[in-house]
Amino acid sequence: MTDTSIGTPEQLRDPNFTPPLHLAIPLGIQHVLAMFVSNVTPAIIVAGAAGFGFGSEAGAQGFPDMSYLIQMSMLFAGIATLFQTIGMGPVGARLPIVQGTSFAFIPIMIPLVAGKGLDALPALFGGIIIGGLFHCLIGSFIGKIRFAMPPLVTGLVVTMIGLALVQVGIQYAAGGVPAMDKPEYGSLLNWSAALVVVFVTLGLKFYAKGMLAVSAVVIGIIVGYFYALMVGMISFGGDFGIAATIDRAAVFAVPVPFKYGFEFSVAAIVGFCLMAFVSAVETVGDVSGITKGGAGREATDKEITGATYADGIGSAIAGVFGGFPNTSFSQNVGLIAMTGVMSRHVVTIGALFLILCGLVPKVGALINTVPIEVLGGGVIVMFGMVVASGISMLSDVNWNRRNMVIFAIALSVGLGLQLEPKAVQYLPDTLRILMTSGLLPAAVIAIVLNLMLPEDLTDESTEEVSGGMSGHGTGSLKG
Repeated sequence: MTDTSIGTPEQLRDPNFTPPLHLAIPLGIQHVLAMFVSNVTPAIIVAGAAGFGFGSEAGAQGFPDMSYLIQMSMLFAGIATLFQTIGMGPVGARLPIVQGTSFAFIPIMIPLVAGKGLDALPALFGGIIIGGLFHCLIGSFIGKIRFAMPPLVTGLVVTMIGLALVQVGIQYAAGGVPAMDKPEYGSLLNWSAALVVVFVTLGLKFYAKGMLAVSAVVIGIIVGYFYALMVGMISFGGDFGIAATIDRAAVFAVPVPFKYGFEFSVAAIVGFCLMAFVSAVETVGDVSGITKGGAGREATDKEITGATYADGIGSAIAGVFGGFPNTSFSQNVGLIAMTGVMSRHVVTIGALFLILCGLVPKVGALINTVPIEVLGGGVIVMFGMVVASGISMLSDVNWNRRNMVIFAIALSVGLGLQLEPKAVQYLPDTLRILMTSGLLPAAVIAIVLNLMLPEDLTDESTEEVSGGMSGHGTGSLKG
């Protein structure tokens, strides 16, 4: 609900309006709370997939690399957000857009780093940098390719992203991938910590209001953290306890360019460039959502182009210093619609807070002490919401036989390859990595079929493929 005590209705719809500082600061921090856990989670997942994250021998010894990746996630989310809110020439929409580490790229990153440790990072960040520059290039023609990604395609892709990640949430809640061969994996103790987070998050989402509801996942993880401390899953003292872990981290540190090196990998470059299209279309939707929800108008071509430029530049610069691709965060779009405060300067304050956290390694070290089971409870909620968002997009699709065939084939191939990666084990390494992500083959199939198949497919031409499950000519997923 719009709070008119902050300003007049006209002021609240103005991106250039600055609320009083005593109101602007908590509003800015509210934006950070809404995206904080989602922003650092990709770094934790990639580190875990590579073998130096939670539960690994390196992680148990306080290995600093995951903390550094977390630090860069915060720092460059803040810097990319400044590109959007303050702008730099043609870069930036100059709207209250919050940038953060994108979930969309995780299904691409996991096959690239799986079990390879730090050796996988040069190629990974090489792909991020090249992909970011290509993403920036998309800004010059984003308006001309939107036709190729209707809700059928974007909804499928977002749903596939969520489906690719839900397994990670369950594994984390049960004890993490490194613990899968150990007796404690899947124990009641592990699940109890995850379920505490889930129940607290749901309770706040449904029964609280304002900042409590917006920061439900963060508060849920904090409650889960204290629960884990009480039941002995983590300790405060000892060589690897909370105090020692935080004490070993520096108070202040600057990012290191090319800390992990730089390497050209065809699989990484192709993967990140293809996903840049999906991320760009997502940003277009977020920009449109902000202008509609906060200002009651359509987004201009200049705003959409500037936002896409900021996505790409932010991602490329992040890759140089060990950060992951950035994109606009949809949860903050909803927050603007809820508060009615369209001020870009409020989001700028939030960005400065993120940058401050990113320059203080002790923050990353503290996050590093969160038990993986506790994080699992949070990501179960988050990744489930990604799937739900995709289904929500699909509700706008005209479910005729043509669209059902496209969806069915793309989903079957994409999800099938993801579940059974050995099915393409004899393909060249580059193509195998791209195919087993599941996401890229599903997206390519959906885009190509959507462009090739005529809109007026007859009943006879689709009856055999659809198997009689054609549904109604129009409809939604509601019932």
